[in-house]
Amino acid sequence: MNQSNLGGVYALAAMTIWGIAPVYFVAVGFAQPIEVLAHRIFWSVPLLCLIVSLVRDWPSVIRLSAKEYLYLFASAVCLAVNWFAFIIAISEDKIVETSLGYFINPLVSIFLGWIFLRERLTRLQWCAVLVAIAGVSLELYIDKLIPVYGLSLAISFGIYGLLRKQVNLPAAAGLLVECCFLLPLVLLYVLLFSHESEIRTQTEFGLLMFGGVMTVIPLLFFTAATTRLPLVVLGVLQYLAPSLSLIIAIWTYDEPVSASRWTTLLCVWTALAIFSVDGFYRFYQSRSVQQDSA
Repeated sequence: MNQSNLGGVYALAAMTIWGIAPVYFVAVGFAQPIEVLAHRIFWSVPLLCLIVSLVRDWPSVIRLSAKEYLYLFASAVCLAVNWFAFIIAISEDKIVETSLGYFINPLVSIFLGWIFLRERLTRLQWCAVLVAIAGVSLELYIDKLIPVYGLSLAISFGIYGLLRKQVNLPAAAGLLVECCFLLPLVLLYVLLFSHESEIRTQTEFGLLMFGGVMTVIPLLFFTAATTRLPLVVLGVLQYLAPSLSLIIAIWTYDEPVSASRWTTLLCVWTALAIFSVDGFYRFYQSRSVQQDSA
């Protein structure tokens, strides 16, 4: 199998796991969101330590500057917000809204890049962003209700990506540092909330421990894919995860989808299609330039 095909397999594996993640979080619905978050953080740390040790990445963690640690602390806060919002949304039967958030996320990332990194947006990219904004605004106008969880997921993960761009660190090592910064949240749960939780059975405890695997494994697949696939292809494949979540929400959990939400999704899908066309056009244009110069 060549590297591109292998990258495709890794990307599909990552997106599939992320896409079916709501099934896992529904399964741990017996626990409060703060308990699920605490277990997710805590059990990710030993697994990440093992991976960083296997790939001998400890020097890259130790050599980080104070400024880079500060960036990782800020990204860890965004990650905690993202994870917590996702867990709460699933517990409130709002899987459709989480999928909306991750559909919007690439467009939020583009917009943040324009604001903070001075990245230029093409006309098509501006068009995509405006169409998505129009879709969300229309839902707000019709339902008089902001998709809080969807926007929280999109914005927190967009800011997370922006912050992580400032630190040149492999994904597993970076996530390890971030989870270590989040360990005080685990301590906070133990001190303030653990007495409210029931004693877990072995099955329930095992399910909560599995949160570490659900966090780390798809990230490793995704990282492996990024080194083997063009970013434009990887960007399009990223839409598979929220698409799977949407299908699961509708067909497995019978979540209702209002007409205004369908309109919002249609606008976002249109925006993503525009964004994808623009990405492929610029990708093939750059390849043509490289071939001509060669």
